[in-house]
Amino acid sequence: MMDSLSATPVLTYIAAIAIGLVVGSFLNVVIHRLPIMMEREWRAHCAELAGNASESTREPEPYNLCRPRSCCPKCKHPIRAHENIPLLSWVLQKGRCRGCGERISLRYPTVEILGAVLGVLALWRFGPTLPALGAAGLGWALLAAAAIDLDHQLLPDSITLPALWAGLALNVHDVYAPLHAAVLGAIAGYLLLWLVYWAFKLTTGKEGMGYGDFKLLAALGAWAGWQQLPVIVLLASATGAIVGISFVLFRWRGRSQPIPFGPFLACAGWIAVLWGPAISGGYLRLTGME
Repeated sequence: MMDSLSATPVLTYIAAIAIGLVVGSFLNVVIHRLPIMMEREWRAHCAELAGNASESTREPEPYNLCRPRSCCPKCKHPIRAHENIPLLSWVLQKGRCRGCGERISLRYPTVEILGAVLGVLALWRFGPTLPALGAAGLGWALLAAAAIDLDHQLLPDSITLPALWAGLALNVHDVYAPLHAAVLGAIAGYLLLWLVYWAFKLTTGKEGMGYGDFKLLAALGAWAGWQQLPVIVLLASATGAIVGISFVLFRWRGRSQPIPFGPFLACAGWIAVLWGPAISGGYLRLTGME
């Protein structure tokens, strides 16, 4: 199968784009529903601990990634199959709900396009291979995590922890990094931001980041290996600082409003998985340290 794909690169890229758009459409569901599912679970758990048996045992309406059926949040118009074709439906409907004419957020086509871009870049970097599939899967998971962090300042364990174990599992066969480097990367990634968190908190009395950031960097270390952690942290910190300063200068966000670090970590980590050795090698050659 891989040989046939290699023989038809154009069709392979078309397939990658199509799959990426479909996955991006599903990620929109994950980004919207996963935080709500987590909040419902948390409320049910709190009710159970508080001894409110009637509330904790009441059978709620099913709400998960499959049910209920997607609908317009304003008019509750159910989204039919022909209205849910990734990107195409948004274009044909001119970015508006077919039922009430409410404008559909640009978030939806943007996530679908990014899903396709991640799939194409993974294919371009690794070819039609298992590493390409793994890198695309990681990119899609990071895209969902980053969007949720932007909306809720939350990095769900249901995304970061499976990503960590997937990285270790793939690197049993040294797919992206030797296994010992992946294990050390997971440990060092978590401890690095944990130490930064406590140093900042003891110095200022404030929390500079959440525990989800620790787990995310641990997952990225499990994929890329401990050697790429400096690349990830430096890229994420530099882009985060540039974006944060820009937001303040252009008054898009107040000085006291926190900016989630997860999206910058996710972007830098995925770049490190694909091109980390080339980036670090280029830096060493540039500085004459190689």
